[in-house]
Amino acid sequence: MRVPVFLLADINIAQHRRLAAPTSPTGSPYARLQSALSIEIHDAQECYGPFMSRVEYRQDDGVRLVADVTGHPTGPRIILAHGGGQTRHSWAGAARHLADTGYRVINYDARGHGESDWSKDHKYSTARRWIDMRQILDASGAGNAEIGRTQSPPDERVAIVGASMGGATALFGVSQGYRPDALILVDIAPNSNREGMERVRTFMASGLGGYATLDEAAEAVAAYNPSRPRPLGTTGLRKNLRRHANGRWYWHWDPGTIDVEIDAERQLMASTMDAIVQAKELPVLLVRGLQSEIVTDCTVAEFRSRLPRLEVADVGGAGHMVAGDRNDAFNSAVLEFLRRQLPLPTQS
Repeated sequence: MRVPVFLLADINIAQHRRLAAPTSPTGSPYARLQSALSIEIHDAQECYGPFMSRVEYRQDDGVRLVADVTGHPTGPRIILAHGGGQTRHSWAGAARHLADTGYRVINYDARGHGESDWSKDHKYSTARRWIDMRQILDASGAGNAEIGRTQSPPDERVAIVGASMGGATALFGVSQGYRPDALILVDIAPNSNREGMERVRTFMASGLGGYATLDEAAEAVAAYNPSRPRPLGTTGLRKNLRRHANGRWYWHWDPGTIDVEIDAERQLMASTMDAIVQAKELPVLLVRGLQSEIVTDCTVAEFRSRLPRLEVADVGGAGHMVAGDRNDAFNSAVLEFLRRQLPLPTQS
């Protein structure tokens, strides 16, 4: 196999191995949930091809966040922040597409999700998630040690692509004064629809008791999103569920992540609207599924009235899980925006 010249560096290919589950207080409900849980690290080739590093970012409170870093080692950075109840694998197609184009992609599991550690107190505030994201932004911008050594300096420009929870985290970061070079919000807005948010949380809570089989989990997902074509198998679900000692399958996230008060969350998000309006130099793209219950037509109209420069990409045949429902259309919308806002050196 011929290796691209820009990837002839010290590249660490993730190996297939197992680690112990994150720890939690002995005897607590979380300890019982975690007792039979193990974290599987997939071969890099499975999702992205062979040119990827698996990186662990240790946070200031000791929590370990796991990320895949792939793409051009000196390209502009793209931070992929998934939604609640998802993992970095939800971005697999987008990450591969962006990396192949020439961007440097940092695709991480949020705390309490996937292979990243759970918070010891099982609390997950938006402010805490922003601290995590900011530390990843700072660490990934210090150089390109995640991918390997290179003679060229890294491109310090960065775009954040945040879906739902990840987008809300980025919005909060803007309210705290952070300014990426571009922001892509995936089916999330400062004025998201309350009923849609409640429906998502209800669906997540409905699976806390686990599922007898992967097929049962697939049925639950299909009932929640009936317009999405059902996959032929359950291989994809294995990345998001783990089988516990009792034989049941549980979502691979801390139940504490949904212990939030929706009205308080909406109030916090609404407070980010003024900040993003005042960030006059920040290009913003909203990608929404036309069947979304969270970002409705009224949501978009109000958002646009406050932020006239807002760009909107409507994806037909997609709901809240835009990247999964219509990955091809999602990738096209994101890449077209990034080519204009973060052009690659060869495109300048």
